[in-house]
Amino acid sequence: MKKIFASLLILLTVLSVSGQNFEGIITYKNTYKSKLPNLDDKQFTAMMGTNQKFYIKGGNYKSVVNGTFSQWQLYTSKSNKLYSKLAVSDTIYWNDGSENDDSIINFQLTKNVIEILGYQCDELILTCKSGIQKYYFNAKIGVNSELYRNMNYGNWHDYLKISHALPMKLILDSSQFTIESVATEVKPVKIEDKEFLLPANSKTAKSTF
Repeated sequence: MKKIFASLLILLTVLSVSGQNFEGIITYKNTYKSKLPNLDDKQFTAMMGTNQKFYIKGGNYKSVVNGTFSQWQLYTSKSNKLYSKLAVSDTIYWNDGSENDDSIINFQLTKNVIEILGYQCDELILTCKSGIQKYYFNAKIGVNSELYRNMNYGNWHDYLKISHALPMKLILDSSQFTIESVATEVKPVKIEDKEFLLPANSKTAKSTF
């Protein structure tokens, strides 16, 4: 069960320099296929949620989903911690951003593969120890990878070093699940710093998965 939870946390993470840094909100529609014998597609979808809002400003981001298991994740470059709020616990668990159990074996970059919301996207395929990861991105949704130079968890910095942009679409295929996440709205907007603060009087603990 710990292995499943760990994979789910990495999955959420995965759900961010060319030009200026994008600041705003990207909304994604997520679909899932479970490969676990005790969870069918419908149960997996309910747990993780179909709607995801991704807020980003500089070296901070927050991901909010409508799942019955997963609720939100928060990362700040200052702490280099990824905080995860699960519906099953009042405690907010954190992972050290410098740690990563996964690794990239090789990658393939192809230009101008697909258009999403009017953005012509390149395709980056990462062959990882955990499985195959496909990302589709446009440089106009740019991210300074140096802001995330210590964020190794989920291969995040390695992805940004190549793409320098947030994904408009991603497909992650592992031994436990397949997820397809597609942007349905890109909204450049000023984000208040308070969006990246933990709730008052939060109880936190280091994640064991």
